[in-house]
Amino acid sequence: MRHATDPDHVIAVTTIVSRQRNLLKAALTGIFWGIGHTLTIFVVGSAIILFDVVIPARIGLSMELSVGLMLVILGGMNIASFMRTTRSITPAAEQSDVAHAEIVHSHPHVHGDYVHNHAHGHGPQTHSHTHQTPLTWLDRIFGRIGLYQQLRPLVVGIVHGLAGSAAVALLILTTIRNPHWAMVYLLIFGAGTVGGMMLITMSIASAFNFFGKKHANFSHWLGFASGLLSLAFGLFLAYQIGFANGLFSGHPQWTPR
Repeated sequence: MRHATDPDHVIAVTTIVSRQRNLLKAALTGIFWGIGHTLTIFVVGSAIILFDVVIPARIGLSMELSVGLMLVILGGMNIASFMRTTRSITPAAEQSDVAHAEIVHSHPHVHGDYVHNHAHGHGPQTHSHTHQTPLTWLDRIFGRIGLYQQLRPLVVGIVHGLAGSAAVALLILTTIRNPHWAMVYLLIFGAGTVGGMMLITMSIASAFNFFGKKHANFSHWLGFASGLLSLAFGLFLAYQIGFANGLFSGHPQWTPR
């Protein structure tokens, strides 16, 4: 459960649930993240425990680099969503000007993480429609699949499991010599991460509910903040792994953690 509170884990799920106020859906996000994380931990960890698989330094660093790149993508999506949503919200003064241009009405629509306004009127310039974000584009394509909303945290959890699987397996080998009990350890570890992440995502959604009632744009701005943090942390990880640890050099140095 403590493993679920690692900074890169919390930042990643925050970018996913930053617009989620439903506690049940937030809990499902945490559960599916934990399932994805456990799946990778169990598969890679079992290979190390049962077959004495040795992961080369360059492959290990590449597995950790995937987490940094994923954080960059998640952060970029949140920032792009914020910028497009901000441009679609017309300030009160502009709304007054538009009203004089014979607009009948203007109303917002929500598609996944994306908000846009429709302005209807009789003039040639009285209808506007902003473009989609990448995440909305995916929502439109796969939105009819029942488990699509859970596939995103599942994939994020799988990628996170790549970064920590070797360290967990090596930790087990130093304390548990029996391979069967070692694999039971992996499953219990996975159950803890599922429970821990479920509590984290529900706590984030609860905060959105509490502050969102007082501040209408709270989740909007927090989504932007989480996107910036995710982008910055992802770039930092990519630099640390690629250059400080030597992934892009001839002498990579990797310590599983």
